[in-house]
Amino acid sequence: MVAAIEHCVFCFDILVAHFEGREHLEPEFENEQYPLFVTWNSVHQGQTRLRGCIGNFDALPLHTGLKEYAITSAIHDRRFSPITARELSHLTCGVSLLTNFEDAEDYLDWEIGVHGIWIEFVDDYNRRRTATYLPEVAEEQGWTKEETIDSLLRKSGYNGRITDRIRNRVALTRYQSAKYVITYDEYIEHISRKPGKLSKKAVILANNEKIIPN
Repeated sequence: MVAAIEHCVFCFDILVAHFEGREHLEPEFENEQYPLFVTWNSVHQGQTRLRGCIGNFDALPLHTGLKEYAITSAIHDRRFSPITARELSHLTCGVSLLTNFEDAEDYLDWEIGVHGIWIEFVDDYNRRRTATYLPEVAEEQGWTKEETIDSLLRKSGYNGRITDRIRNRVALTRYQSAKYVITYDEYIEHISRKPGKLSKKAVILANNEKIIPN
């Protein structure tokens, strides 16, 4: 299984249906089980801004897993304000299905642009901390491996001085992902091919003629 347009269309429709107060479309893909992440970005005047990204490392049935995390990543990512209906026409949705989990030998035992990484470590106060970046993050940010690890340590909530002693405490799991991304316009185009599936509100939003209330 690789991530496909149908996965992203389903996530978009979950979010649109949430705002419209209607039932979402039925999924058009098999209900296989994968660890997964759903990522929302806002693209405006050529600038891309992350609006939410949450997932689960446990293998989940795709029908229920994507339904849950389409909303969770859009509305409940604590790093960002909740996505609103006003933003729909500027959004992209990415679905990542995670595969090939491996224990790394150390915190540098992974490849930028190939592996996502999950770190786990215990700080000086015996607190267990964890954090992850998907495979595309380090490459998009232009980070080295060490810079990526340091950023993950901060993401995990660690605020102390980062030294090699701290980095060498990290237990790292590397993984790969299959990812597919679509825009809101591509979502509209896809479901417009299905008679009776495209709501009037969605058409209005796609044409930027009117904003529906939250």
